Amino acid sequence: MKNKFRIIKAFIAFMLYLSINGVSVAQPPPPPPSGGHGISGNRPPGAGAPIGEGMFLLLGLVGLYGGKKVNSLRKQMKSE
Repeated sequence: MKNKFRIIKAFIAFMLYLSINGVSVAQPPPPPPSGGHGISGNRPPGAGAPIGEGMFLLLGLVGLYGGKKVNSLRKQMKSE
């Protein structure tokens, strides 16, 4: 009896998944702006985004956090 309920619940969940998947269709992209995408012409959207500075900042913060964790673990090992 429990096995039948498990099969029925799985079937209902699968059918709900299929019905929701068919309904949620994405919209087409919006039209391009009138003056083009970039300042100097029609560049692809998002081109030239400066991610280098943020990446170096993130790596620096990760290095500082890792150094702090290593230092605290080293102090903990000495105290034991």
